[in-house]
Amino acid sequence: MTENLLDNVSLNFDAQAQWVLNISLALVMFGIALEISISDFKGLFQRPKPIFVGLFSQFFLLPLITYLLVWLIEPIPSVALGMIMVAACPGGNVSNFISHLAQGNTALSVSLTAAATLLCVFFTPLNLQFWGNLYLPAQQILKQVALSPWEMIQLVSLLLGLPLVLGIYVNHLKPNFAKKMGKVLKVVSLVFFIVLVFLALFNNRAVFYEYIIYVFWIVVLHNVLAFLTGFSFAELMGLSKKNVRSITIETGIQNSGLGLLLIFSFFDGLGGMALLAAFWGIWHLVSGLLLAAFWGYKPIKTETLT
Repeated sequence: MTENLLDNVSLNFDAQAQWVLNISLALVMFGIALEISISDFKGLFQRPKPIFVGLFSQFFLLPLITYLLVWLIEPIPSVALGMIMVAACPGGNVSNFISHLAQGNTALSVSLTAAATLLCVFFTPLNLQFWGNLYLPAQQILKQVALSPWEMIQLVSLLLGLPLVLGIYVNHLKPNFAKKMGKVLKVVSLVFFIVLVFLALFNNRAVFYEYIIYVFWIVVLHNVLAFLTGFSFAELMGLSKKNVRSITIETGIQNSGLGLLLIFSFFDGLGGMALLAAFWGIWHLVSGLLLAAFWGYKPIKTETLT
């Protein structure tokens, strides 16, 4: 099958462009963090249940559901590992905005973004190693790469953890300045980051055009399952409608940009992995906005947040 060639294809993305991508992702995180205050973390202690439900959905249920999907459809190894990589990442950069449009609990979304970003320093490499090694074909790729979880922890800390802490610190010192700067920086850096991803795909358009049909249906199915996982678990735990919406979005909007950077940094732009993560980054914006538009037309009556 021609799809098997994806396991041997590496997307072209030179070291200089990769550094620019690294910096832009860090700036996106810094821009988000400028709008997060220390008081936002009070929700972790005042109403811990929605936070724990959201984090459990992101870091345990989604990787588990992803592994079951991989086991069921048996994609080629590099695509399977790309699916696991995306599922191992924290919530995406636009989840707070989409949660707001969907009339969810934006404060919960912000708290989950902050908490998941800190926890992903450890959970992203651990989930990738654990679930990736359970799928034998993908296990071979991990062995060939000789992936070091510690090196990945260092990179994630630098790209997400440090900008998050610095942004919150600036907000603590100068909240008015941080709020104004955050609105501008978050939009500019996010647009810049998206442009870089599109350029990466354009420079590898021959590979993209040849294999996009194979990857397309997998990304759509995976993304739908991610939304359903967050929605079902939040409903099962008896959370309010606003919190259910936010946790659904946080679980379905993944930071595929981080996944893409890790793929270029540790897997040399492995074709199936990179193509899946890049297309996920495009598709989840479409699916997230469609879901937000649907929920936006269904206002929630006043309720007690649980």
